[in-house]
Amino acid sequence: MTRPRLVGINHVALEVGEIERALAFYGRIFELGHVEREPGAAFIDMGDQFIALFEPGSGDDRHFGLVVDDKERVRGALAAAEIDILPGHRLDFLDPFGNRIQVVQYDQIMFTKTERVLQGMGLELGKTERALAELRANGLA
Repeated sequence: MTRPRLVGINHVALEVGEIERALAFYGRIFELGHVEREPGAAFIDMGDQFIALFEPGSGDDRHFGLVVDDKERVRGALAAAEIDILPGHRLDFLDPFGNRIQVVQYDQIMFTKTERVLQGMGLELGKTERALAELRANGLA
């Protein structure tokens, strides 16, 4: 079986003591664009990537989201390596050091690379209609 290819980093999720205090901190240093808020969480938009901020106990762990060319091949590689997939509807697993990794598939999300970058990486990847609509809605396509 061909191993799946890493394409990029979609997001980083951090645990913070207080959402408003964290947003104020990052806002003092960086120009923050759109910030989506949910109870106990905020998502700082960075175009086609984001930083997720979670208050303790909000149900999400510190993690980072990797973008791959084929999520099902990741699932197969994890099974072959006898690495457990964490419960839930996402494809999350732990590395040997306890770092949580969330896997998303390139064609299904807003994250994008230019054709030239994809060619340089030796990849030919498209987007689903849903991902294209999200890119258009955010002025990125």
